[in-house]
Amino acid sequence: MKKQLLLAAVGLLFSGICFGQHSFNNCSAAFLNNKMVVDTYANTGKCRLTSAASGELTVQTVNLSKTESKGVCKLPFSVAIRDRETKTLLLVTKQKVKQIDVQKVLKKCKKGDRIVVMTHDAQYALPHNEIEVL
Repeated sequence: MKKQLLLAAVGLLFSGICFGQHSFNNCSAAFLNNKMVVDTYANTGKCRLTSAASGELTVQTVNLSKTESKGVCKLPFSVAIRDRETKTLLLVTKQKVKQIDVQKVLKKCKKGDRIVVMTHDAQYALPHNEIEVL
């Protein structure tokens, strides 16, 4: 009986540890050539790229201050395209990536489509995850 109670207590302890973890505690953002894509890291922020944009698209943790928003650490992410007309999502990256040539993605987009970047870890908030193609 004592052994069963001990096992139950250990089980509750581990389940409490798992449930005690909090999601979306760390800020992250999409970057193009180490410049944050969103114009302002706020609810009103807009993410836009022209079809002529070039360089490396990344998702990075962010140090936010009143004067600057600086990328700190590259995170693994996936990329999809949301079709403007049908709202259908098309997965572009089958594997996690830490960077991707944005032209490889933009070549599959039309004006009005959205590039969707997705993190793979629930600790990273990525509120500006859709980038409109102009």
